Amino acid sequence: MRESIVSAASSATALRRKWRLGYEHRIVLTALASALPGVLVSLTLLFKSDYPRGAVWALSALIVAVWLGLLFVLRGRVVRPLQTLSNLVAALREGDYSMRAHAGQQADALEEVMREINALAETLYEQRLGAMEATALLRTVMSEIDVAVFAFDADERLRLVNRAGERLLSQSAPRLLGRRAGELGLSECLRGEESGAPRTMQITFSGGAGRWGIRRRRFRERGMPHRLLVLTDLSRTLREEELKAWQSLVRVLGHELNNSLTPIMSIAGSLSSLVARESVPADWREDMASGLAVISSRAEALSRFMKSYARLARLPPPRRSPLEVSALVRHVIKLETRMKVSVAGGDVVTIHADADQLEQLLINLLRNAVDAALETGGGVRVGWGKRAAHLEVWIEDEGLGFANVGNLFVPFFTTKQGGSGIGLVLSRQIAEAHGGSLTLENRPNRQGCLARLHLPLSDES
Repeated sequence: MRESIVSAASSATALRRKWRLGYEHRIVLTALASALPGVLVSLTLLFKSDYPRGAVWALSALIVAVWLGLLFVLRGRVVRPLQTLSNLVAALREGDYSMRAHAGQQADALEEVMREINALAETLYEQRLGAMEATALLRTVMSEIDVAVFAFDADERLRLVNRAGERLLSQSAPRLLGRRAGELGLSECLRGEESGAPRTMQITFSGGAGRWGIRRRRFRERGMPHRLLVLTDLSRTLREEELKAWQSLVRVLGHELNNSLTPIMSIAGSLSSLVARESVPADWREDMASGLAVISSRAEALSRFMKSYARLARLPPPRRSPLEVSALVRHVIKLETRMKVSVAGGDVVTIHADADQLEQLLINLLRNAVDAALETGGGVRVGWGKRAAHLEVWIEDEGLGFANVGNLFVPFFTTKQGGSGIGLVLSRQIAEAHGGSLTLENRPNRQGCLARLHLPLSDES
């Protein structure tokens, strides 16, 4: 019974839909109904008049014809603008923004709609042109950058690859698109947690092998999840930086070795000539002793140099423990006896750090500052304090400042007589091992140098 009722209701609904009048028919029927009373009144008066019947029928036919003609004219005036608007909207939907409606200067509702449709078409055209230009630029950048870019769908099938990716996999894009990440040797790159920081992996591809920086991001296209994979070749950059480091090191090592070997070779040659003579001078013993002393001195300098190098290369990792900053700074200041160092003071701060290493760092900085201040008769001042999430310890002197700050952290470079050239390098290594940084610069408003040590604050501070 219930199924019969539902079936009957569905049939009635379908019948109503079948006989539902369209918009055009409703316009015609409305106009027909609105004019029908006037037409009926006119025809009634005609037939009750004394005019001949032939004239009455002729006038009646004329009235009906005019009535129907005005009716269809009204239909056209209403329907045709709507058809025009429909064609315009259909063109916009199909992506054709070249069509425009004729809109006059009248302030009626229809002309206003026409103008708004034209404005919408113009806006969409400009947006489409901008999107096309942006897409063209993006494709150009994607093709030219030396970074491999891949995009995978939810099934890990490749949907996008740039020219660098093609070179990396040694295949063209048509042969790569649609294949799974496992087939391309990229499945391992998609594994693991996704984070903002890149990770590095040693990977071998058909188009190249080395160390790669990996970045991944999720995005959606047409509502479907995708993953973007970016591979950056770090090997070339690392090799270039390694080459620069070796060149700098060899340059400084060669300079230091030449400084010691040149006088050793010269004096050794002179002593050899002296010994080879048939008759030696009376003071040959003094010459021999003086020459050997110089050779011994330069050999000792070379020995100190190699020890300094070993010390720089074998810096152990920091052994962290709670460290009160003010006590450390005041202890280091007491070790400097050549002049009185001013203390600007600072906050009570505790950090987790290696006390021995930081003590050595501050001793190096303070010794350099005092050396510079003694040359000019100036002073040295030390202070510390919190700067956001970091501790800053600063040491300023009233020395001559630096003529060239570019060589400050070059290993074994020194301007001091008898200096090793590793103090600042070792200090920076200690700072970076603690997650901090060390900078040196000339003071902006006064003569002298300013050293800044930045270290991360511990939770207890």
